[in-house]
Amino acid sequence: MSVWNPDNIKDVAESLGIASLNDDVLSGLSMDIECRIREVLEEALKFVRHSKRTNLTTQDISQALKVLNVEPLYGYESTRPLRFGEASIGPGQPLFYVEDEEVDFEKLINAPLPKVPREISFTAHWLAVEGVQPSILQNPAAADSRNQDLVPKGPSANPNLAAISGADNVTVKPLVKHVLSKELQLYFTNVCSAILDENNEEYRVAALSSIRTDPGLHQLVPYFVQFIAEKVTHSLKNLFILTQTMQLTSALLDNKSLHVDPYIASIVPPVLTCLVGRRLGSSPDPLSHLPLRNIAAALLGSICKKYGKSSHTLKPRLARTCLKHFLDPTKPLGANYGGIIGLQAVGGTEVVRALILPNVKEYESLLREPWLDETSPKHAEADAVLTALVAALQALEDDSLGLINGHAIVPDEEQRRRLEEKVGSLVADRVFLINRPKFVRALLEA
Repeated sequence: MSVWNPDNIKDVAESLGIASLNDDVLSGLSMDIECRIREVLEEALKFVRHSKRTNLTTQDISQALKVLNVEPLYGYESTRPLRFGEASIGPGQPLFYVEDEEVDFEKLINAPLPKVPREISFTAHWLAVEGVQPSILQNPAAADSRNQDLVPKGPSANPNLAAISGADNVTVKPLVKHVLSKELQLYFTNVCSAILDENNEEYRVAALSSIRTDPGLHQLVPYFVQFIAEKVTHSLKNLFILTQTMQLTSALLDNKSLHVDPYIASIVPPVLTCLVGRRLGSSPDPLSHLPLRNIAAALLGSICKKYGKSSHTLKPRLARTCLKHFLDPTKPLGANYGGIIGLQAVGGTEVVRALILPNVKEYESLLREPWLDETSPKHAEADAVLTALVAALQALEDDSLGLINGHAIVPDEEQRRRLEEKVGSLVADRVFLINRPKFVRALLEA
């Protein structure tokens, strides 16, 4: 039984010239019409729900008809609610219609015309004439542009430069919005001040221990990396600050809860600076910078060991940089020292065999003069470089078989001559001074 009245279908059929319809046909058409209307209403109600509304509009019906691939109804779009009037054409046959608003033509004709909208137009002005910016409304004022020049530019710019220049109210907008809680901001400030506190070792140890073990420092990693880069860049004459920044880097790398992999490219430059920098510190002691270079070399080896697999070009680039500072005659002996221990830390035995050993004799010509002159201020550094060179070559000893039939091979004068031809007299004398036959054999066979 259909809700739709079959008499309506019969009236429409008679208007189309169909005189008589079977009752079964009328019943089937009524049920089909009811199904179609229900389908349209269900689609229209979906638009109502998604629009967060409670009333159904004619636009919802039109959208539903479009979704169902049915030609929409025309003439029912309206921004105002429709008012329906009722007219009776017979007993029990009401007719509903839309009440049209009556318009008085006299009022319509005498009404003033609306304002004509402005046409779209373009204007041009000079931004600069022969490098000089004209003072017009479209261009920024000279004072604004002068203040803008004081703002530090670039991701690595120092925002304190603006304050130094007199623009205290200049604020630098960060490239990425990064919100830190007040607790993390206070933690970062206290840790940085404690690490650089030269008079309180207990605070320094506690701060580094916290960074090494605390699992909730993910958001502070980029800030610590930037802090390390700034301190290394601006404190090359302060060995204490440089050493503390390397200790901070080591603590970050030792924290297993931190994901430092994306920041390795930013961590490596400060470490390389402390390893192969030309002048580190201002102490009169020529060997005062060597502990810092040793720490940096250990850090470089740790970085290659942990992150060398994720970045296949990391080890070759670091080895190339260290080799360049090792063999460059224009570099000071401290940079040569850093290049030697850096090469050993980066690649171990293979790098020593492939890059250090073939160049030892050539490098000895640079080392001989300052090492032989004991009154030279470079003598102590030259001796340290020679010691580092021999220590790096000792890595080859582990790969050599120094025993034959259970007896060590005692080096003789023939082996000494061969060794001098291979590594030079200075290194050969130091090797024979150690008095380890296995070491001599390893160098001759490498």
